Amino acid sequence: MEQVTTESADYLRTYSRSRRSGASSWMWQRITGLALVILTVGHYVLMHYNPVSGHDYDATGERLAMPIFKGLYLAFISIGMYHGLQGVYNVIRDFKLRPWLHLTIWGTILIAGIVFLGIRWNTMLTFDPQKP
Repeated sequence: MEQVTTESADYLRTYSRSRRSGASSWMWQRITGLALVILTVGHYVLMHYNPVSGHDYDATGERLAMPIFKGLYLAFISIGMYHGLQGVYNVIRDFKLRPWLHLTIWGTILIAGIVFLGIRWNTMLTFDPQKP
């Protein structure tokens, strides 16, 4: 078994405390991944194993009129958007790009996430089952 030298041990200690280590991103990816698994299983059971749920416009409208379902779907959308965009950002961050390119890509991902999340929230919050 290889011994850890003092120099490498000091490096590991400082790296683990660094804000730029990515540890918090890693943890949030795991937390949102777990939440997505739970929400996906709940959605799948509700929509595909429940014969009474209905898949037509009227049944969907009734379901989206209930605040609990609207809240669950908004959580599903928001957590999914965060998880996906954070995953893309983590992959891009591994390339060690120039700072200006890194900032440009990060800004593009952030703006796209806000725009698409806004569109999805607007659709969910303004959904009117009376208007087909």
